Amino acid sequence: MCRTVDLHQAVLARNDENALALRGYLGDRGTVAVNLLSSPGSGKTALLEQLLERAVAAGTPAAAVTADLATENDATRLARSGAPVQQILTDGLCHLEAGMLRRRLEGWLPDGTRLLFVENVGNLVCPASYDLGETLRIALASVTEGEDKPVKYPTAFGLAQLVVITKTDIADAVGFDREAFLRGVEQVNPGVPVLETSARTGEGVDALLAHVLRAADGEEAHVPVLARQHERYLHSHDHGDGPGRHAHDGDGDGDGDGDGHDHGGGQGPASGGDHRHDRAPGTAPARAEARGNAP
Repeated sequence: MCRTVDLHQAVLARNDENALALRGYLGDRGTVAVNLLSSPGSGKTALLEQLLERAVAAGTPAAAVTADLATENDATRLARSGAPVQQILTDGLCHLEAGMLRRRLEGWLPDGTRLLFVENVGNLVCPASYDLGETLRIALASVTEGEDKPVKYPTAFGLAQLVVITKTDIADAVGFDREAFLRGVEQVNPGVPVLETSARTGEGVDALLAHVLRAADGEEAHVPVLARQHERYLHSHDHGDGPGRHAHDGDGDGDGDGDGHDHGGGQGPASGGDHRHDRAPGTAPARAEARGNAP
């Protein structure tokens, strides 16, 4: 059991190193990354399409990377916004990792990109564990998923710097209990901002883009309590073993192998594989802050 924990910590430690390097790479380019996490079917692709359209219309240089186990449907859809878009096919991997994202960005990310939206794999478990070098981490849930979503997935929502409710235009029709949802959010992540949106009606989309732009301008993001707790946990369980082989990683580098696809120009490999993770570390800002490199 101890060895399993050590291997898991080694994989996360390798990802932390890659995320720190990626954060520096993006910072040097003046680009702010936004990590979007949600369950499948939450409406994050529709919302992201609206965000990209509005950013393009306003003259804000924005790009997106979207990840799925299979198909390039989301990238094709997002490219209609006019923003540069890339697809990562994870081939079974349940989350993105910082190294995967870095390889897709190198040689592709357009100069002058201010906002980089990263649409993570639809999953509220594994992706919560992985820092992607983001400045802002957003957890989304639709009104159709039930008001107990935050307490069912306390790590994903507990590490978010912003929580977004989607599909509010049908909230009444599905009997969504808004107050119960907000109580759950406050329980797992006290003080985190919550925005309500509808991609269909446009409600809250401008407010969400404004929130992202404020983060890009350097406004301090919410730092979850859970992030600080996990940061202390990581330091107290550091055995100094360094990066190691994950049970599902074919080449032992903690990254896997897979295929990446391009929508809007550029080439580069992505990653694949199949991992299972049951504990999440701290969010990007909390980790960077601990290392004296807060974004």
